Amino acid sequence: MELQRKVNLKNLDNDRAVVDRLIDENITQKLDQYLQKFNKTDLVCKVWLSMERNKKWLFNWVLQILVDWKKFRYAREDYKKLDDLINHLFDHFKEKLAKK
Repeated sequence: MELQRKVNLKNLDNDRAVVDRLIDENITQKLDQYLQKFNKTDLVCKVWLSMERNKKWLFNWVLQILVDWKKFRYAREDYKKLDDLINHLFDHFKEKLAKK
């Protein structure tokens, strides 16, 4: 499987390392077994993440994932905790994959 990842952070320059770590943890530890069910050597998985701090100093986030040419999109606004937000969005994606 080929994994492509693009992360766009606005007003979060100091949080890049934390975001990258949380994304890696979610993909390798939580999603790995769900993505294996596609069982294709030429499978392409693309992850686009866009995140910013808003005027209230809370987090807004958009997660888009393309797996086996199926697109998934999740968006949330006004989250206080960065780690909860990232884990929450990947959990939604994991639940969607489990149903397929």
